[in-house]
Amino acid sequence: MAFKIFPLISFLFLIFILLAPSGHAKRSIPSGKKTFFASAFEYFIKKLKGCHKGNTTKGIHELKAYLEKFGYLRYPNKTQATDDDFDDILESAVKTYQENYHIKPSGIVDDETISKMTTPRCGVPDIINGTNYMHPRHRNHKSSGSSGVHVVSNYSFFDGEPKWPPSKTHLTYGFLPNFPANAVAPVARAFQKWQSSTHFTFARAQTNADLVIGFYRGDHGDGAPFDGPLGDSIAHAFAPPDGRFHYDADETWSIGAVAGAFDLETVALHEIGHLLGLGHSMDEAAIMYAMIGAGGIKNLNADDIQGIRDLYNI
Repeated sequence: MAFKIFPLISFLFLIFILLAPSGHAKRSIPSGKKTFFASAFEYFIKKLKGCHKGNTTKGIHELKAYLEKFGYLRYPNKTQATDDDFDDILESAVKTYQENYHIKPSGIVDDETISKMTTPRCGVPDIINGTNYMHPRHRNHKSSGSSGVHVVSNYSFFDGEPKWPPSKTHLTYGFLPNFPANAVAPVARAFQKWQSSTHFTFARAQTNADLVIGFYRGDHGDGAPFDGPLGDSIAHAFAPPDGRFHYDADETWSIGAVAGAFDLETVALHEIGHLLGLGHSMDEAAIMYAMIGAGGIKNLNADDIQGIRDLYNI
């Protein structure tokens, strides 16, 4: 089942919503058909295939904006940030992105890099305040013991390793008034999965919840605006003790695996990890991996569980 949330912007939309169950419009996705057109960013980035340092190509500013959004790029002035010059700073940012996602760090916009950049993802940056916590030197190394074999962890934490205090192991969560009734259960299941793997317990509260979840669109006042349907970020959450978790209302959401839609529970599992203090993982199988593909479902992974246990020393 896939559904979208639409604003009451016209009489026709009003009638449509009033006729839909639970006050939210339902949308079926035809089987075997392409369900959407490419996003504007995907259109531009594909035209940049093969671009490298020294090129001046229309659309490079879009690549700069993407890398800036996720922490890879910071120019000293607006002119450099918005022009179409592939300079040294951009090349370095592309290489860092490629290293984080296990792509050969060529600095060239190749097919593999384009594929990653056009995959929908969490809106939380990979690099925060200039520190790349996805880089091996900023991640922990766990030893297997006397054998001398070392396992490199892939999880990461937020800058400064913010976390809930030892006295705060019971967290309450609540939903904003715009939250669809049929989306509550998938989120509740996600909390239960984290509860079964941590020292935390979770319960729903009607008021004064520690964690607040809602749907938003566009610029919604938290400094991390959404970018509309088929944009590069589909949800985001904030590190402890902030407690905010936002879905992008312009995307198509589902309960379970539905082609062309994003599974509410899978995304909730990822964002709850952020609410607890986890950053992004380099392990593609981990729920904390930044990319979240449409039509699929994921669960907690050993890397996710090890990460939360390491953060809280449990």
